Amino acid sequence: MALIANIQRNPKRQRAARPSDFDPFARKAGFMKADVSVLKEVFIEGRMPNHARE
Repeated sequence: MALIANIQRNPKRQRAARPSDFDPFARKAGFMKADVSVLKEVFIEGRMPNHARE
């Protein structure tokens, strides 16, 4: 399926498809819920928050 999708795509507008893009059983990476204080620690103070180091 990736081969057919890559033949039909517009290379200027889309990235190349990978076989994993068509895997219905693959688990997608989830997002961590975080507070605004995490953004402050990363971008203003320049350090990684404690709970993100795990």
